[in-house]
Amino acid sequence: MQKLRLRYAKRGRLRFTSHRDVARAFERALRRAGVPMAYSQGFSPHPKVSWAGAVPTGVSSVAEYAEVQLVERLDPEVLRDELNAALPDGIDVLDAADAEPGALADRLQVSRWRIDLPGTDVAELRDAVTALMAADTALVERMTKDGRRTIDARAALVSAEVQGAPRTVAQGDQVSASTAQVDDWPEASEPYGILVTVVRQTTPVVRPDDVLSALRVVADLAPSAAASATRLEQGRLDDGGRIVDPLARASGGDRIPAGGPAAG
Repeated sequence: MQKLRLRYAKRGRLRFTSHRDVARAFERALRRAGVPMAYSQGFSPHPKVSWAGAVPTGVSSVAEYAEVQLVERLDPEVLRDELNAALPDGIDVLDAADAEPGALADRLQVSRWRIDLPGTDVAELRDAVTALMAADTALVERMTKDGRRTIDARAALVSAEVQGAPRTVAQGDQVSASTAQVDDWPEASEPYGILVTVVRQTTPVVRPDDVLSALRVVADLAPSAAASATRLEQGRLDDGGRIVDPLARASGGDRIPAGGPAAG
């Protein structure tokens, strides 16, 4: 039996698809691609696919992870290509690798998010973020399946950086690598702030909308309803504060993913 780990993207219109529907799309793609899946036992066997920390519905990501178990060995790159041929547009497998020992979830300790804030002045956003990072706590409320909960969004924040929206990019021009190009670049004809933040995977998880709520609580900043978020990376923090790719071999250093966050 072989266990493979996948990094995949969920973007475009597919960001509005629920995680359950994404899982169904993967199962259909696995069947269409003829992948030799391992199945559970019992009255209703299902393919052995496990998921780790899926983004909320409506949020884009280029750093989602899943683990699949096969009954025959398969080259990871072959699996990636076969799945991409069978998956709908908007869901793309960016990388695949043999699973290292240990649980995948243990390698997903932090997330790097890009939060786009059209209509938000960059200077005002920077002041609000400075106030948030200087605060000891930032208590926000969120409705959960168990009722309304109060969480400390500040406790989960590792870092936050404010960036201005890039200007219209002419064909052939280079874009700064400091901000990943994950969807269409906005034109900066109006105020447009971008917040890139690293957040610990706490329980309960602090999501991008919780960070925006914290900015409202601490600095009275009220982003427009057009705010959107994209997960750029997941992994664990090394001693230098970098996010280590979960598919990296423990003995071989960081893996260079096929189609990194700037892809597509």
